[in-house]
Amino acid sequence: MASSTTPATKRLTAAGVAFGLHEYGYESGHHIGEHAAAAIGADPVRVFKTLMLEVDGKPGCVVIPVALSVKLKQAAAALGGKSAQMMDPAKAERLTGFHVGGISPFGQKKRVPVVFDSSLRAHAQVILNGGRRGLMVELAPEDAIRVLQATLADLTG
Repeated sequence: MASSTTPATKRLTAAGVAFGLHEYGYESGHHIGEHAAAAIGADPVRVFKTLMLEVDGKPGCVVIPVALSVKLKQAAAALGGKSAQMMDPAKAERLTGFHVGGISPFGQKKRVPVVFDSSLRAHAQVILNGGRRGLMVELAPEDAIRVLQATLADLTG
């Protein structure tokens, strides 16, 4: 397996966050997050995906449960804008320094505002991308919010 040290895990370590690692065989295609949840034996409601958006032309990041879809109007409002669209994958890779399928909200090259779906707080531990395809990190929701100085909003319903 590839190294489990990524900009995301370095950021969490530097912030003094306790986290666990889950590695799995990455498969590209649709429902990547749901595949990851199944591969590591985790309940998909605790596994969150990272989506890069453009809100009124500015970058933003939302983190939602893997089985759900983001409501772009709600995401735009949560990020202080009027309209949002998914960021072009190549642009997301340049901005974050991660490959699509391995984008983590932690350790991105350029810091952008981050909003978690409000369901994050319903769990004692959540699982997010660890900054590499096939690597997930598990941590307390409050640690994720603190490290990213993130906000919470209803992004999916």
